[in-house]
Amino acid sequence: MTAHLDSAVLSSLVPTAESRLPQMLADLERVISVETPSHDLAAVAAGAADFAALIAERLGATPETVVVDGVTHLRLRFGSAPVRVAVLCHQDTVWPVGTLERIPFSHEDGVIRGPGSFDMLTGAIMAIHAIAMLQEHGGPEALDGLTLLVTGDEEVGSLTGSDFLRAESAGARAAFVLEASAGEAGALKLARKGTSIYTLVIHGHAAHAGLEPEKGVNAGLELAHLLQQVATLGDPALGTTVTPTLLSGGTTTNTVPAQAQFDVDVRAKSLAEQERVDAAIRALTPTVEGARIEVRGGINRPPMERSASEGLFARAGELAAELGIDAPVGVEVGGASDGNFTAGDGIPTLDGLGAVGDGAHAEHEHALSAHIAPRTALLAALLADQLAD
Repeated sequence: MTAHLDSAVLSSLVPTAESRLPQMLADLERVISVETPSHDLAAVAAGAADFAALIAERLGATPETVVVDGVTHLRLRFGSAPVRVAVLCHQDTVWPVGTLERIPFSHEDGVIRGPGSFDMLTGAIMAIHAIAMLQEHGGPEALDGLTLLVTGDEEVGSLTGSDFLRAESAGARAAFVLEASAGEAGALKLARKGTSIYTLVIHGHAAHAGLEPEKGVNAGLELAHLLQQVATLGDPALGTTVTPTLLSGGTTTNTVPAQAQFDVDVRAKSLAEQERVDAAIRALTPTVEGARIEVRGGINRPPMERSASEGLFARAGELAAELGIDAPVGVEVGGASDGNFTAGDGIPTLDGLGAVGDGAHAEHEHALSAHIAPRTALLAALLADQLAD
């Protein structure tokens, strides 16, 4: 048992969370109704401002606003102790402004819909209410050493958020990530592949396609050659995937394309595999005479290895038993999150503590409201457990 929660308080967490569910659903409708696509920095800033106001209303403290290269993040530190526990959330989504016109917030038959409902606004609201529950039971001292972070560019690789959250969580004994669970089974995420993101830009030379195509250097042809080479860099036996994705090139139908480019998504279970693929991509040489290859990007997130989560996962099972709820299950997944950064820094990290549902980044995105209260209670217990002396 933790120093902050005796058995009576622990047994009350589930009913307390259930009593808060109507407010959590209202808060979720509020944040879903403020659209925050990652690339729209003004929209992300507006969402962060509303999120900060919501946090202040629920926790009685206003988070600091931290802007890094135009991207807005939030930080709320509790107490004066060095950070012991970091709670990681993000409020940006993949959905463009206007999505609400097609997919407004709804809660019908236990199913919550709306942009970001599964990934990961439900989890962020759960985090706020779990912290509020501890505050109610133990006062401000119960939260000493806790840091809540809400970043604004997780969906595009945390290019500004990574250094921010790594600095804020440095030295923590635990990091809890409120990303959605793995599907409707509600599995926690015990390991994640590392990610690398590249853009390969091919520089050629333009010429009239009808009059003198021989004077051009066709960047499109070079792109075609490179696609085949890059696609062979994966290693299925090791779980490494290398996938060309977004393609573009050329200017007009009667011009030899002077430039073409494509993006590459890399996922790997080990840093060694990330480094192997990185070296291979940087070693690519052109096949078309006169073409030049420019490589942008690189390794983005290190792998989150199972060793980073096993201790916290075992403790989650013990606490679930004391709470009287189903023991969590755990899985390894290919997608990455900000938990990759904390795990890569050696901080014990447990991910997938947020919504149960399905459809991340898809039209059928949804969360199941029946799971919100018990998972919020489990999060509160985990936070108290790791904040204990």
